[in-house]
Amino acid sequence: MSTSTSSPQTAQTPTTTPDPTAPRTYTSLTAAWVPLLALCLAFFVEMVDNTLLTIALPTIGRDLGSGTTALQWVTGAYSLTFGGLLLTAGSAADRLGRRRVLLVGLSAFGLVSLLAALVTTTGELIALRAALGVAAAMMAPITNSLVFRLFDDEALRMRAMTVMIVVGLSGFVLGPLLGGTALAHVSWEWLLVVNGPVALVAWLGVRLGVAADRREDLTTDRLDLPGALLSTATIGLACYTLTSGIQHGWLSLATTGSALGAALALVAFVRHERRTPQPMLDLEVFRNGTVRGAALAQVGTSIAMAAVMFSMVLHFQYAYGWSPVRAGLANLPIIITMVAASPVSEQLARRLGHRTASLVGAGLLTASLAGLALGVDHGYPVIAACMVVMTVGLRTVMTICAVALVSAAPADRTSLAASLNDTAQEVGTSVGTAVVGTLIAALVTASLPAGTWSPELVTSFFHGERVAFTALAVVVGLVAGLGATTLTGSRSADEHADTAS
Repeated sequence: MSTSTSSPQTAQTPTTTPDPTAPRTYTSLTAAWVPLLALCLAFFVEMVDNTLLTIALPTIGRDLGSGTTALQWVTGAYSLTFGGLLLTAGSAADRLGRRRVLLVGLSAFGLVSLLAALVTTTGELIALRAALGVAAAMMAPITNSLVFRLFDDEALRMRAMTVMIVVGLSGFVLGPLLGGTALAHVSWEWLLVVNGPVALVAWLGVRLGVAADRREDLTTDRLDLPGALLSTATIGLACYTLTSGIQHGWLSLATTGSALGAALALVAFVRHERRTPQPMLDLEVFRNGTVRGAALAQVGTSIAMAAVMFSMVLHFQYAYGWSPVRAGLANLPIIITMVAASPVSEQLARRLGHRTASLVGAGLLTASLAGLALGVDHGYPVIAACMVVMTVGLRTVMTICAVALVSAAPADRTSLAASLNDTAQEVGTSVGTAVVGTLIAALVTASLPAGTWSPELVTSFFHGERVAFTALAVVVGLVAGLGATTLTGSRSADEHADTAS
């Protein structure tokens, strides 16, 4: 027999034939520029839409005759549908095809955005924003899942995810600046209409540059519709509870009712997922320390980011009396550091490992919030320095945890893992905004007066910020720090080995 004359070395090294049906992977970011640009555009347009209309709310109120509560729903409708449907969209993508669901989401996002030109009432705008939130939920987790799939090399996956995070957070931060600048030249409807052409470009890039999913890479489990409904109700009601607490008070009927509803929906969701043979979210995944810790750490980072962003909008425009454009420019240290800190975050992960690097990042977040607590009344340079420190911490923790969480998930559950990552961030964003909004309302004033503030009101506002940032420094330190401790000491993006429990 021919095998009897083969050397042991030859016999132990079988020749493997490349699978011609396997999705194409790339050997550099440059080689993947078409799909990477398309996925970044999709993520950017979804993130910028979170904050784009914030600056235009007074103009919208005048044009449509909207009251304060209606204007709050213009932004709240998007957040509630987006946050509530993330897990459902990720679960559907792992079953129906990630690229297919993303293309449907981009199509819906672009078409609905174009309808903004026809809006004549506040109710129509709220419905449109809710529809945009549904489409965005079909985009956000899947862009992260697909960019992860473009590369086999773990270092390239880390860099690509870093690019995505920079682009996404840049969109979140730049929303008010872009909106304020555009309003000087066009009507507010164009802030939404412009998303249509951007979504079309992203659609073409995904269609041409991202390979279609193979059936063997997707889960064959049926879609868990009861689980999807219960998860949507849990997250949607929880986010509404935090919003309602600021608007109506924490002991109001609306707030306590939505909190009770969220708790009951969560209990029902957990019971259902444990009993159904094909759950949408296998709760056993939380036995994995990486999944549990990465999700918790992402909550902490988003609490910090949202709290600082929300507070600084008030700080710059009200306490300082700056214009919307100038207030938007004041956030540029976050964008610049987001780009410049890439080597720092990568070196921390490579040299210290995921656990220690994330603990360092959590420490930087805590230090930045403590610095803001001490320095809110010491001028913009101190605030800018704290923004830089916060952003280095954000970049480090968010990148490591996003890659680690997706890596730790089974290959046919990557979209669900990415949606879990995004859901954790959405929950953190709601908590951070609620903490700052509640403390400032309680310690300063429930209604922020327009125009130039009196010195007494500015002093009171600074005191409220000091208390809020002190409390947040403790909360973020505990949440992000506890999450980081359950990560592994891995120095790559692969968290399957040595998983902490």
